[in-house]
Amino acid sequence: MPIPGWVLLEPDSFGPGIAVVVLGLASSVAFGFGDFGGGWTSRRAPVLGVSLVVQLIGVVLMVGAAVASREAPLAGGPLVLAALAGSFGVGGIVSLYHGLAVGRMGVVAPVTGVLAASVPVAVGVVLDGPPPVMVDIGIGLAFVAVVLVSRAPSAGDRRSGLEFAVLAGLGIGAFTVFLGLVPEGHVFWPLAVVKVTAAAILVLAIATGRRAWRVPRRIAVGVVGVGIADMAGNGLFLLAAQAGQLAVASVLSSLYPVTTVILAAVLLREPISRSHSFGIAVAIVAIVLIGTGAVGA
Repeated sequence: MPIPGWVLLEPDSFGPGIAVVVLGLASSVAFGFGDFGGGWTSRRAPVLGVSLVVQLIGVVLMVGAAVASREAPLAGGPLVLAALAGSFGVGGIVSLYHGLAVGRMGVVAPVTGVLAASVPVAVGVVLDGPPPVMVDIGIGLAFVAVVLVSRAPSAGDRRSGLEFAVLAGLGIGAFTVFLGLVPEGHVFWPLAVVKVTAAAILVLAIATGRRAWRVPRRIAVGVVGVGIADMAGNGLFLLAAQAGQLAVASVLSSLYPVTTVILAAVLLREPISRSHSFGIAVAIVAIVLIGTGAVGA
């Protein structure tokens, strides 16, 4: 049965090919806003606390949506896939938020994006076969784009955060693979399981390590916004992966650093270099090629 409120996001609403492009790009924009907000709030509150609140918001939203939509509960393989996605995803997102907090957003976000896309693209080619030639060219340009956007000059004493970007990219890449393998027809319950798993791991880490976690009230609204954006990105990516090839959905969703870099430049006055500008332009070309190739496939 159609999921109330999500009918316009069903793959058939767009037609073959275009669904994965529209949903993948929408996912990248949501992830870009969420990651910018996650980094900004993590500069003002403990990263484990921010991450935990984000996961709990996801639990409430997704369980409520699953119950309201009467979506069939998960069992067996899909349940395991969602739990694995949550386990890898929480490590990736904590590393990402910490990297964005202590390092430069213009470096951490793009490097994470490259690595986060590499793993699912490789798995997607193995599972789905190689995409059309035009899509292959677009995927290659997308990787070039995020590399160019990551070429940011040093900013005073602030460290790059590169080591956290590597951990984040690998964790999020594995998360993307497992979530993308959840079969079509499941949306809300897989995301609920992802968030419950992630929240449980964070609670265990906070309790055993006696780490700070309380989020100040002054940034509570911002953290809620991060949680909503994160869930939107996850949901849109899952729908994109179910609508088309995993490699295409993963690469398009990995273009989120463009949004993060633009927000950092506008709101935090981080510089946009020629490399940034050229990378954004290359990303646009990549999107056009991937979209055209996917629609024609």
